Amino acid sequence: MTEPLERQRIDKWLWAARFFKTRALAVQAIERGRVQVAGANVKPARELKAGELVRVRQGEIEREVQVRALSPMRGPAPVAQQLYKETAASAAAREQAAADRRLAPEPAHSIAQGRPTKRERRALDEQRHADWGERWSASLED
Repeated sequence: MTEPLERQRIDKWLWAARFFKTRALAVQAIERGRVQVAGANVKPARELKAGELVRVRQGEIEREVQVRALSPMRGPAPVAQQLYKETAASAAAREQAAADRRLAPEPAHSIAQGRPTKRERRALDEQRHADWGERWSASLED
């Protein structure tokens, strides 16, 4: 039997807790400053222990979680969710952001003038060809 871990690299923990699909993606996020421990940016080899507060930003979603346990391997999602506990403030902010995204208007509807649709483009072409003869009267009969 394996003994419980006291410390673990943060990139391994993020992978085991299923925040990222691969350790390489976890390392990349850490190096870009999207992962913080106790409010400070960290390096991928930083040792993590139970009880620490980790902030992870994935796209628009930002989570603040408390490390509950460490795991030497990646397991199924229900097991991975037992490795951390999201703070109440973080969960509320995430739910509010999701509600805001649902209620926000579709960005494409706000475009008044943009690229014409196929139907509008055909109408514009027909109009241009109809006016072509009136605007340009180049004839050799002068």
